[in-house]
Amino acid sequence: MFLVSNADTLRQLHQNHLNNYNNQEQHAIELMGLLNTLYNKQDVQVTLFGDTLNTASVGQILALHQKTALRNKAATAIDIADTLAMVKALATNTSLQSAQVDVGQLIANDSDLQAALQAINTDQNTANAATDVVLYGFGRIGRILTRLLLSQASSAKGLQLKAIVVRPTAAGDLAKRASLLERDSVHGGFAGGVVVDEENNGLIINGRFVQVIYANDPSDIDYTVYGIDGALVIDNTGIWKDEAGLGKHLQSTGVKKVLLTAPAGGEIKNVVYGVNNDTVAEDTIVSAASCTTNAITPALKVLHDEYGIENGHVETIHSFTNDQNLIDNYHKADRRGRSAVLNMVMTSTGAAKAVGKALPALSGKLTGNAIRVPTPNVSLAILNLNLKTAPESVDALNEFMYNISNSSTWQTQIAYTDSTEAVSTDFVGDTHVGIVDAQATILTDNHAIVYIWYDNEVGYSTQVLRLATQMAGISYTQVPA
Repeated sequence: MFLVSNADTLRQLHQNHLNNYNNQEQHAIELMGLLNTLYNKQDVQVTLFGDTLNTASVGQILALHQKTALRNKAATAIDIADTLAMVKALATNTSLQSAQVDVGQLIANDSDLQAALQAINTDQNTANAATDVVLYGFGRIGRILTRLLLSQASSAKGLQLKAIVVRPTAAGDLAKRASLLERDSVHGGFAGGVVVDEENNGLIINGRFVQVIYANDPSDIDYTVYGIDGALVIDNTGIWKDEAGLGKHLQSTGVKKVLLTAPAGGEIKNVVYGVNNDTVAEDTIVSAASCTTNAITPALKVLHDEYGIENGHVETIHSFTNDQNLIDNYHKADRRGRSAVLNMVMTSTGAAKAVGKALPALSGKLTGNAIRVPTPNVSLAILNLNLKTAPESVDALNEFMYNISNSSTWQTQIAYTDSTEAVSTDFVGDTHVGIVDAQATILTDNHAIVYIWYDNEVGYSTQVLRLATQMAGISYTQVPA
């Protein structure tokens, strides 16, 4: 009798959970419709602690809500019903244009939506114009940028990928390019459709036509022939890193600005978004620095602002890259000729020195080295720092980084994990530029060691697009301010 009663209780418990989840699914479906309308009509993007909801599926929306308890160390997660109610209220404000509204921050801080909207001047809100984007190169970063740009809901505003430029090659190139975009051994299949348009020499990606242009030199191209003008060229080839080389892009017809996805030399600004992007004014050529520089500089900035950094050493345990050899062979660089999949390879990194360009307060205070390891993606930076002011404890240092990761200023860039099970593959596809591993933090007096995970492809590419957005003159009002 007891067993039967217990079984009935469990069945009822199961049914209650199922009913609750079904209700949440219905809320998510209704939410998606509102988000789509806000995005298309007003260019309003809705986030949950920095995570975009606009392009999320039903399952993803619910999962993001479940994770909010961990984000805020709260007893319960944010209820999707509360999010839906706030977005419904937001949808009634038709005067709001080109804004990013973080419902997570508003709900967690008990903020009133109307008060938050009144705190900004909606009269000065203007819709963002479209900016043509050209990807010069279609390697690892080029394809990740394509995925990120074209996974977003279609819109006539903002960054518009219009063309990809590659070197002339043999017949069948378009099919190979399409296949590389669709299938990725690290990041999996592309969430969308890719169709080869042989007649017009392009790719139709999620319904949007992208011209493929073959050229050996940037200055040879007239982009206006393809209906492209005032374009921002994102050069991800790494071939040119100075004004003379990158300036070739500006010699072509139809190009306005150039963004390099590698560290630059000379007078070109090396920019880490969130740290020194305020130095970018009317610059026509800008560098987005390196993946490692982007991963460590935000964390170094907040640590320096809070505790002061006397000096330190940065060691990056970096996944192998395409410029290394699969098996031993000649390579112009020291050690990189040895097999990338069989060895840990000592090499140099300019990331520590480059931090000083983005964050002058740390210029000359950091040294750095790199060890390439046999993994295809996700790297780990070890910040070995002598601080001016010692944190009270390891817990206090971790608590500071946790609060930083949940602040509206840094939540999209710095993340935090205290899982005892976290390993590198857990961070594949993570759009944060760096993830603090709290379990690994070490503190001895004023000597701190902080570990930062980063997806050196996706995390970096999100930073590139943030900088590209700024260079294109695209801006969004932040709510809450």
